[in-house]
Amino acid sequence: MRGDSDLDLVGFGSMVVDRLHRAPRIVGPDRKGILHPLEGGVPTRRFVGGVILNQLGWAASLGLRTGLFGRQADDENGRFLRAAMARAGIEAHLVLDGSASSVAEIFVDDTGERAIYFAPGATAETTAQHVREHHAAFLRRAGRLSTEVHQLPLDAVREALRLAREAGVSAVVDLDARPSDVVPALGDEAALREVLGAADLLKPARAAAEELVGGGSADALELARRLRRQLGVPAVVVTDGQAGCAVASERFEGSISAFAVKAVDATGAGDAFLGGLVAGIQYRLAWPDAARLGNACGAACVEQIGAFPEDAARARARILELYDGAPVPWAPAPAPATTAGPGTAEALATVDVALEELGALRRRLGPQPFQAAARLIREAEARGGRVHVTGVGKPEHVARYAAALLASTGTPATFLHATEAVHGSAGQVLAGDVVIAVSNSGQTEEVRACVEVVRRLGARVVAVTGGIDSPLARAAEVVLDAGVGREGGGLGLAPRASVAAEVLILAALAAELEQARGFSPSDYHARHPSGPLGRKTRGPVAD
Repeated sequence: MRGDSDLDLVGFGSMVVDRLHRAPRIVGPDRKGILHPLEGGVPTRRFVGGVILNQLGWAASLGLRTGLFGRQADDENGRFLRAAMARAGIEAHLVLDGSASSVAEIFVDDTGERAIYFAPGATAETTAQHVREHHAAFLRRAGRLSTEVHQLPLDAVREALRLAREAGVSAVVDLDARPSDVVPALGDEAALREVLGAADLLKPARAAAEELVGGGSADALELARRLRRQLGVPAVVVTDGQAGCAVASERFEGSISAFAVKAVDATGAGDAFLGGLVAGIQYRLAWPDAARLGNACGAACVEQIGAFPEDAARARARILELYDGAPVPWAPAPAPATTAGPGTAEALATVDVALEELGALRRRLGPQPFQAAARLIREAEARGGRVHVTGVGKPEHVARYAAALLASTGTPATFLHATEAVHGSAGQVLAGDVVIAVSNSGQTEEVRACVEVVRRLGARVVAVTGGIDSPLARAAEVVLDAGVGREGGGLGLAPRASVAAEVLILAALAAELEQARGFSPSDYHARHPSGPLGRKTRGPVAD
């Protein structure tokens, strides 16, 4: 380990947007299956992923100073990944000239097993020349390099390992694919052997190790021993799923059992394991304890949806709860990477999330639901009906805004308190009125109870919700989609992007109604005579 490095671990390899789908089972050829709805009723959700980025995230959660270099695209997925790196404190040294950022479609069944399909994009476009010209100086800042045999061309990996050797930087190689999938897709067999033999620490999964040594029924430890002899590398660690791992090194040979946890999603367990193992080595743990720390990271990973530790503090706490080895002098987790003052990276990342989610929503939208909602409201008005807007929690504030906006643009509307509706306030609703109900999930009990009451009173319901298959949506005559996959913010829990989506959907409905009734500047002025907007719509003033 070099003493002059300012980054403990630098990664070179895949950084991927994982698009997750949940299904009862993984289906085979010529078979069909259904998808489980995820939180919010959406069929898919986007997560941070990639062999190397996942590994760095778990290592950073344990206090390692981490960095990542390589090629990416300046697209929506790339911005999503870079925001996650900044939040995790991973220093990024990227060239944004790739055709597209990497994407993986991941299907996870009810047992936690998964099938993964990759579109490598910019990762597969990285060349040895690219590494030399753009990243050699950044690599020299590392105490240890971690790279992978999975999506990167072998020539690029070989060049990174050569530069690391010249700089005296220790090298970790993660063999995350079977050799038969690597050759000839990423390079020839000679290049693969050269890459594997250049590792100071080689970490193959069991299936890859079996193929390298020629099959057989050897256990994981025997596979690790045979690989170490064949390749002449200092250490080999074979991961063996729920059985744990096996270590073959000069100082230790043995198997370390995994921790028994309930698996929710096995994606990235090997990546998390290696992040923890490298952290253990960094903290100078003996091999058995370093492997236990790796197993603790892998266990914490499979307990969550997604492979990257979005909540580093929670991930670290769970790892330390599981880990049962020697005491460790933990370093604090790195602060979010930013050069513009405290909080700025998180603030801008939150804005990026909202813009990306609103962009995805816009691509799903068509005019028909807005036209249907406007038609329903206009028909109700023609019969003397009125409009009420309701919601609970943050959507309550959205509902108050929407009622005021509708009223100011020609559609008289009042706020209906959803909680009070079942205690008498539903009396403001008459048969033939329209109630617009706002709920991100479409499952909020108070809103559902309110809608049930107003429907019994003869009202017609428009739903504004992200849960397009929710109980609220099923109770409504018209559904306006306001769904988002992510909220933004450090925890990703507080309503942010969903509130922006609800506000914009309701503003769009108000605009549709405004246009349908031929609402004029003088009409607006009659309702809003004061302030700058009142002056703007006043028209000529007689002398």
